[in-house]
Amino acid sequence: MKKNFLSFFLASLTHLLATSEQTPLPQPIAPAAPAKQTAAQQASSPPLSLNLADFPADSVDDVVVPVPSEIFSVLDKLGNPNWKAQLRVNKTRTPEEPSQIALLLGSVIAEGFVAVEAEDAERVKDLGRDVLSLAEAVNVRKAVISHSKSIIQKADARDWRGVRSEFDRARSDVQAAMNEMNDRNLAQLVSLGGWLRGTDVLTAIVDDKYTSDGAELLHQPELVRYFKRSINGMSPRLRKNILVFRIEKVLDEITPIIKEKNHVITREKIQKIHSLTSEIVALINKTS
Repeated sequence: MKKNFLSFFLASLTHLLATSEQTPLPQPIAPAAPAKQTAAQQASSPPLSLNLADFPADSVDDVVVPVPSEIFSVLDKLGNPNWKAQLRVNKTRTPEEPSQIALLLGSVIAEGFVAVEAEDAERVKDLGRDVLSLAEAVNVRKAVISHSKSIIQKADARDWRGVRSEFDRARSDVQAAMNEMNDRNLAQLVSLGGWLRGTDVLTAIVDDKYTSDGAELLHQPELVRYFKRSINGMSPRLRKNILVFRIEKVLDEITPIIKEKNHVITREKIQKIHSLTSEIVALINKTS
């Protein structure tokens, strides 16, 4: 499978972000860390702006899927987001449908990153246990049991970098295990569930302190097209699933908002995307 690199981060932070801990890729790029700027140099630096650059990330079918830990690293640079305000506090219950379980698993893993950024150890531990329960429900418990235990241990130690790394690895190992079991559709739904929750949080944070640079993080047309193709390639039965059907409609509504290159995504459009993703994340978390 061809490896691509993510054009998805602030140019002035390229090397800094590349040093954050994540599951290593074959033949990774290892740039030298830049020298720290003095306060005077930082004050005279130009405003943050987005620029295309190479950055290691997961690649699926030649489409780069953002590594959640890197997305949240970028968000950290937008001005001390209020992560605690973004945490969902509802108790995770395991649904019956495998498709919803996969979507919820991706959403819970993304939620784990929010809890890490909020430095909420108890919530992190709860989510680590939830990941294990959901993985067990779709027969991939073995892939995450060590990560779940490590998440709890590292949360107790307040090792936030370590917890973030374990959530990344849990996500990657779950998807690999599903692919080995020929459950490719479920693996794609894990990615989709994580992206929806990540976008839900991203839009809330960007809207809170809106800048055009922050809004540019939503410019992911290739990724949205990938998810739409993934759904189109699923079995007719799965495509008729009410939750998958609703998600496909959400992607259809998001596409025209983010597809125009060099076009600023306004605050109103950010709010529209947030409304769409927030509603679908609530449905993913809903159990009867």
